[in-house]
Amino acid sequence: MDQTDPIVRILLEGIHAQVFPGAVLFVRHQGYLRVHHAVGLTSGLPDAHPVQLQTIYDLASLTKPLATASAILLLVQDGLLDLSTSIDTWLLETRNFPLGRVRLKDVLSHQSGLPAWRPFYQAFPPALPSDGPSRHKRARAFLEVILKEPIEAVAHSKSVYSDLGYMVLGFIVERITNQSLADFCRSRIFVPLHASPLGYRGPTAAATLDSSIAGCAPTEQDSWRGRLLQGEVHDENAFALGGIAGHAGLFGTAEAVGQITHVWLEGYKGNPGLFDPHLVKQFVTAQPGTSWALGWDTPSQPSSSGQWFSPESFGHLGFTGTSIWIDPIRDLEVIFLSNRVHPTRNNQAIKAFRPKLHDAIIQGLG
Repeated sequence: MDQTDPIVRILLEGIHAQVFPGAVLFVRHQGYLRVHHAVGLTSGLPDAHPVQLQTIYDLASLTKPLATASAILLLVQDGLLDLSTSIDTWLLETRNFPLGRVRLKDVLSHQSGLPAWRPFYQAFPPALPSDGPSRHKRARAFLEVILKEPIEAVAHSKSVYSDLGYMVLGFIVERITNQSLADFCRSRIFVPLHASPLGYRGPTAAATLDSSIAGCAPTEQDSWRGRLLQGEVHDENAFALGGIAGHAGLFGTAEAVGQITHVWLEGYKGNPGLFDPHLVKQFVTAQPGTSWALGWDTPSQPSSSGQWFSPESFGHLGFTGTSIWIDPIRDLEVIFLSNRVHPTRNNQAIKAFRPKLHDAIIQGLG
């Protein structure tokens, strides 16, 4: 693309303002790829490489809709889950705890009453569990401490965005399918949709994504692990869970992410595919009392999607500097991947950058 193009100019402004060292933008409109553009460098290091279209990013909380909510939808579609049933139906150890009485749909829409985050990882050494059994022990330990958390809100009274809730959802998928969340998503979602490279990383997820780290954009210089993170999940709790969690852990390219967003968009439009259209509509519709849908967010002003995405739009943000926004009325998908946490998570400039970018995209489409 021409560097005088308004969208490219905004991306370059983001680099010059040190919002991120580099990024990839993917825009598909009415089924046609309008923008697929890489800018900047993978890091601020002296030997940094230019960002390529196939640069792999830590997708952070995009894991929630792309992996966890997609997996839950498939299990509902298969008749193995019911959105209105309480958590203790599948996780028996939650019985006699307040969380056990919370409905699955309330966890999906961040209305479980669980807090946003806890530093559970601090109870573990800063090293990945080397095998499946070790990871299962850590998952059980995480669930035990989550059960001790007070439920801060009665369901439906308010929404508290919660990583803890999505950890629980990941455990439910694994309990029902008797396989890791990584393996289930790979076999039922990523492989059928030819979404590659897209998957979890780490010793217990080696089959889901190429083990090479060379194509991954680094994230933060991490004090807990004592190293620059590249090709290992930025989120500490997800790392402590072996790199596989319901709230974070997914890595991929913009193009691979687009394989998943396309199926959600087509489902919204009523076109049959991997996901049942009726369930897609249910999952992307904001729940009463919140902007959150089931696994997705919807625009609430001020929105990271800018001023002009339709109220029917749905999307999600990732802490590392990633985002998805889908406008089914415009037939539009926007995927933005960056590593704004490099070299530090203290960089918050992306909050002002995201709406400017999405406004420019709408203006560019006319």
